[in-house]
Amino acid sequence: METATNPQAELQRIEQQIEQLQAAAGDNQEALEQLENLHQRVDALRRQVSGNLTPWERTEMARHPMRPYPLDYIDRIFPDFSEIHGDRGFADDAAMICGMARFHGREVGVLGTQKGRDTKQRVLRNFGQPNPEGYRKAQRFLKFCEKWNRPVLALIDVVGAYPGLGAEERGQAEAIANNLREMARLRVPFIAAITGEGGSGGALAIAVADRVLMQENSVYSVISPEGCASIMWRDPSKKDIAAAALRITAGDNFEMGFCDEVIAEPTGGAQNDYDAAAASLAESLERHLSQLEKLPLQQLLDARYKKFRDMAQYYQTV
Repeated sequence: METATNPQAELQRIEQQIEQLQAAAGDNQEALEQLENLHQRVDALRRQVSGNLTPWERTEMARHPMRPYPLDYIDRIFPDFSEIHGDRGFADDAAMICGMARFHGREVGVLGTQKGRDTKQRVLRNFGQPNPEGYRKAQRFLKFCEKWNRPVLALIDVVGAYPGLGAEERGQAEAIANNLREMARLRVPFIAAITGEGGSGGALAIAVADRVLMQENSVYSVISPEGCASIMWRDPSKKDIAAAALRITAGDNFEMGFCDEVIAEPTGGAQNDYDAAAASLAESLERHLSQLEKLPLQQLLDARYKKFRDMAQYYQTV
C-alpha cells in the first residue's frame, strides 16, 4: 500500500540534501542546477506546511531555536536603542529588556523579553523567565515613558514568569498584579506584539496594551500545552490535544478577540528570513501606532479599559 508523503519529513530531508550539496558543489554547474531545483521544492513545501500546521506544530514553530528573539527585532527595527537596567530595589533581570529608541522618526520606549541561544546566554536570561525584579523594572520603565510622553512597544516571547522559590519570596504575584494595574491606566499609546511564546501571566504582565498583535506562528495561552495535558489527563504526551483545546494559535486568538492583528511571516516561518519578518512587524507597529497617536488621551484609556473588560464573556443558552 502506498503511504502519503509527510510534507514536514520531506522538507527536512530536502534541507539536509541542500546542506550536503552546498558543501560539495563548488563551481560545478550540474550541482548548482540541482541546488536551484531543491530550493524551489523547499519553498513549495514550506508554503504547504505553513498552511496546514496543527496547533501543536504552531507551538513548536513558536519555540523554534532559530526563531528571531526580541533583541533580533530590536537590532533591525529600532535605531539607537539604549537599554536601562535594574528595578532600583533588588537587582537587574536580564530576561527583561527595557530601553529608549527611535522608531520612524519618533522617540519610543521598547520593552521585551529575551531567552538566549547558547547555554551561557540561556542561563544569563534565566531561560526567558523573568523574576519579580524584571517586572518591577518594566513598571519603572513604563512610568518613565509616561513621564516623558513616549509611546511604548513591547515584544513578547516568554515561557512564563519564573516559578522558583526565590521569585515567590520576592513577590512574583504582586509584581505582576501591579503591572496589570499600571498598564491599564498608562497615559501613553501602548502596543504589545507576541513574537514567539506568550506564556500565561508572564506575558500578560507586559501586554495590557491598546493593541495586541501576534505573528503568524506565535502562541498565546494561559498555560502551556504540556502543563494543561498534565493537569487534565495526567499525561503530558497529550500535548497536541491540549494545544487544540486551548485555542492558542494567532488565528484562534484573533477570532476570539484577544489579539488585534495576525502578522504574516516569511514562508516557512520567521526563522527563515529575519529581515523580512522584522519588516512585516515594523509595518504593523507603525500602522497601529499612527492610529493610536491620533486619539485623545481619555478616549485611548477608555478604549483600553473596555478592550480588556469585554474579554472572556460567555453566553448561556436557555
